[in-house]
Amino acid sequence: MLEIMAIPRPEPVQLHEHAMDNLRYIRRTLERAGEFTAVPGIGGMLMGSTALVAAWIAGPRTTAPRWLAVWLVEAVVALSIGIAAAALKSKRVRIPLLSGPGRKFVAGFAPAMLAGAVLTVVLFRLGVPGVLPGIWLLLYGAGVVSGGGASVRVVPAMGALFMLAGSVALFLPATSGDLLLAAGFGGLHIVFGTIIAVKYGG
Repeated sequence: MLEIMAIPRPEPVQLHEHAMDNLRYIRRTLERAGEFTAVPGIGGMLMGSTALVAAWIAGPRTTAPRWLAVWLVEAVVALSIGIAAAALKSKRVRIPLLSGPGRKFVAGFAPAMLAGAVLTVVLFRLGVPGVLPGIWLLLYGAGVVSGGGASVRVVPAMGALFMLAGSVALFLPATSGDLLLAAGFGGLHIVFGTIIAVKYGG
C-alpha cells in the first residue's frame, strides 16, 4: 500500500510542461510585437514613389486649385497604400493590425492628420496656400513621432526629419515648398522605407 502511494503522479510534470509551452508562446509573441514597427517599409517606399510622381504632376504652382487637387489625391493614394501594406505586414507576422503597436501608432498619428486637413481648408480659403507644404510636412512628422513612440527608433527618427523639413519650408520662400514636398514625402519615405524593409521585415 505504501509503495502504491509513493508512486509519483504524472500530472505535475505535465502541468509544468504546459506552463513552459505557454511561457514560450508569450515570449515569441512579445518578440514579434517588439519587432513589428506598425510602419510598412515596402509600403513607405511605394508611398515615396507616388509622392515623387505627384510632385512632378503638380509642379510649382501652390496657388492653383489643380496643385492642391493633385496633392490631395496623392494623400488618399498614399494613405491607401500605407493601410494595405500595414495590414499585409501584420498578417504576415500574425499580429492584429489594430492591437499593440498598430493601435498606438494610429492613436498618435490621427490627430495630427486631422489638424492638417482642417488647416488645409482654412489656409487655402484665406489665400495663403504657400505655407501648406511646410504645414503638411511638419504635422505629418509630428504624427509619425507621436505614433511611432512605441515602435523602433527609426520610425520617430523619420518623423523628426519630416518636422525639420516642414520647419525649413515654413521659413523659406514659398517656391521652395514643392522641392521640400518631393524631398520629404518622396525621398524620406523611400530612404526610411528601405531601412525598415531591410531591418524590420517589410
